[in-house]
Amino acid sequence: MTAARRRDRGVDPIPWWLIALGALVALYFILPTLIVIPLSFSSASAFEFPPKDFSLRWYENFFTDPVWLTSLGNSFLVAVLAALIATVVGTAAAVGLNRLTGRLAGFLRTLLMISMVTPAIVVAVAVYISFLQWHLTGSLLGYVLAHAALGVPFVLVSVTAALGGFDATLLRASASLGASPLRSFVRVTMPLISRGVITGAVFAFVTSFDEVVIALFLRSPTFQTLPVQMYNSVTFELDPTISASSSLVVVAVTIIFLVPLLIGSRKKTR
Repeated sequence: MTAARRRDRGVDPIPWWLIALGALVALYFILPTLIVIPLSFSSASAFEFPPKDFSLRWYENFFTDPVWLTSLGNSFLVAVLAALIATVVGTAAAVGLNRLTGRLAGFLRTLLMISMVTPAIVVAVAVYISFLQWHLTGSLLGYVLAHAALGVPFVLVSVTAALGGFDATLLRASASLGASPLRSFVRVTMPLISRGVITGAVFAFVTSFDEVVIALFLRSPTFQTLPVQMYNSVTFELDPTISASSSLVVVAVTIIFLVPLLIGSRKKTR
């Protein structure tokens, strides 16, 4: 009788203690944001929380200072190019590995995932030593290649998950109708795994845009990204403009993550 009631009731309700624990974890993660955003509207020349007076002084400084604007433009350019390369390479790797089986596929998949599990400082040192010999330090190409390598694992994981529900018989049907492998990939495979590709591209973009450790090793007086400029504003000088830049980055990253979710939810409702 009890078992029948449980089956009728469906999924058991979430216990209150698990909800409370989840709320505490969420609060812990968003607490820095709740402090930084009010600080960005402070009129004081130093970090002061809670702010006594509110002003748009630091936002004005951010959008009028050429150093901050140049760093922002560099970060955006590097993130876009790195995300494009990571998306192409990660998608191709996921599709290729999906057709392989055995130890070779597992070895190649692990090899491509190394940058995700390796400490950032180790990757930064290896990249710096290699790029010194190739004369890529401080260059746009160096930043793009290094950040693309960091983004490939995210695309690989996302596209591999999307390929998990892909029916290979669709490719056989497409081939039986005379479609070439390239046409089958564009017209059949890509539409079905597009959400995984977009998700991986978003993660690759955000990873590049927020990356600071490798950027610190590759920086030069003529080229540096926004995270490096934010690091300098705290390390070498006390510039509250970092609170405004941090708030803008948080809002931008949140929007970037929410847009694919909203698009996906609209498609489901249709």
